[in-house]
Amino acid sequence: MRASTSTAHRSDAAGAAAMFDTESLYNRRADKRWDRVCVGDITERMTWSRPDDVAIVGWEGAYSSPEFASLTWRKADELANRVANMLLDHGLRRGDRLMLACENSVEAFVAKLGAAKVGVVAASLNPAFAPDVVRYLALHLSPSFVIVDGGTRPEVVEALEGAGAPVNVTIRIDGEVFAGSADFAAEVARHSSVEPVATVHGDDIWEILFTSGTTAMPKAVMLSHTYAYLAAHGFALSFTRGVDIESHVTLVAFLPVVYHIGDQILSLPALVAGGKLVIGRRSDAQGTAQAVIAHRATAVWGGSPQSVKQISVELEALAPAEKTLSVIVYGWGAVEPPVLARLESVARSGFQLVGIFGQTESISCHRFWPVVQREKFESAGSTVNYVGVPSPLLASTVFDVDGNDLVLQGVTGVAGEAVYRSPVTMAGYYRDPEATAQAFSGGWFHSGDSCLVGEDGMRTMVDRYKDIIKSGGENVSSLRVEARLHAHPAVLKAAVVGLAHARWGEAVTAFVVPRTPDLTGDELLVWARAGLAGFESPKRVVFVEALPETVGGKVMKYRLRTQWADLYAERASSSSFIQNA
Repeated sequence: MRASTSTAHRSDAAGAAAMFDTESLYNRRADKRWDRVCVGDITERMTWSRPDDVAIVGWEGAYSSPEFASLTWRKADELANRVANMLLDHGLRRGDRLMLACENSVEAFVAKLGAAKVGVVAASLNPAFAPDVVRYLALHLSPSFVIVDGGTRPEVVEALEGAGAPVNVTIRIDGEVFAGSADFAAEVARHSSVEPVATVHGDDIWEILFTSGTTAMPKAVMLSHTYAYLAAHGFALSFTRGVDIESHVTLVAFLPVVYHIGDQILSLPALVAGGKLVIGRRSDAQGTAQAVIAHRATAVWGGSPQSVKQISVELEALAPAEKTLSVIVYGWGAVEPPVLARLESVARSGFQLVGIFGQTESISCHRFWPVVQREKFESAGSTVNYVGVPSPLLASTVFDVDGNDLVLQGVTGVAGEAVYRSPVTMAGYYRDPEATAQAFSGGWFHSGDSCLVGEDGMRTMVDRYKDIIKSGGENVSSLRVEARLHAHPAVLKAAVVGLAHARWGEAVTAFVVPRTPDLTGDELLVWARAGLAGFESPKRVVFVEALPETVGGKVMKYRLRTQWADLYAERASSSSFIQNA
């Protein structure tokens, strides 16, 4: 008996040893349960330290059932396991695509983590996409499983079905369960909460996100597990400023974190730090401020400067008795100095405002710290969009039109294209090798953003190349003009584009959402000219009720250019402004 047992032990040991490569020093594969990099493991690993701490909270409207309103690490992991096993039981395997057409919710967010556990790729599209875009993306990705919200537009569901991707599961928010699909809560309850067995490697793609598609159909950006981990940990360093230990961070995110790059850097950081994430359904300045107070939040993803301004006003109105806020992150423009002062009045001592600059394809980002660099920040006002310097995860320089490296040449104050190298860079555009090769021309990722470098190394974003206005032989930064307009107290939002003009080539044109009804175009033009060069000043102001915006709050300027292409045609009014367009 002893000999038989000993032989069995030796056989087991030999079998186990065969699993380990102790010879190769490169081309290795860390894809075992104990050493892999997998986004889906984030919740499981926290069950070994703080299983009963709250991990994910849904603000009102961001969950379909009370059972999902607040999840501890244990409950979040069990839900992710149920989703993973649901996908496996439906026949999905590593590399298959799960398509989601969902706004923010606890269920949709955790569903992506569940897919990651078994190597299924989450492909989340913006539910606001036009039906033809939805059909194109579904055909391009060939998803094996589809999850939507009850409030997803019927034409989007029809487009999915027309592309051979019928809805499998509906999250019952903003509407009822779609015919032929199952209710999310009921469906996941049928599947095991036990951790599934699967092989996942850090270089596997965990998520596909889609570009805005401003000039063509959106491109499908391939993001790996390693990309997500490094991005999240990199931003956790910023979001955990001011807390005693990193797991005490509470991050509020009302901007999209299901189908936007915000999930990698503006929600996952709270989880990889062991903290708490509060998810809001949609962009809502008042709700964000209320969530900060209700959950004693330490960090907020603020979005655009205009969004941050609205949040600051709401926080000031609520006058929190306990000041817990330590960090707000913003992007896409310059924050006005009075907004920083207002935030400091409602935040804890040592508050930091952090400006970031990056994009879905490469999101380790530049960082700008207005509090630390206050003199530069305040002297520029909102007319200069400082984006700081590259983060430690990012190599970035600026190329001129001939491909010359302006930083290496010591050239300052000259605009060129920002280019990137980083482990937090996409693997490519799915099934689009030509676009991928073009994006990585010369061994750098080309951002499409125009930047310049100052003598102190500080980067300034000039504009997106496609948004630079060529007027009367001069290049005009639309961001600079917008910053001047936003500084007017009666302007709620503004966007500036170039429109075809017989004399100027492109005329600088401002589209403005007024804060008060008594604002006039003439008043605004005088204001603009007082702070801008003549060639930068708008030739016309168009007042509108709303601007066409992406989910993150960026204005879709191509829509303005298309809709108003004939504004300066001969038959157009000669007035310097158009009221209530």
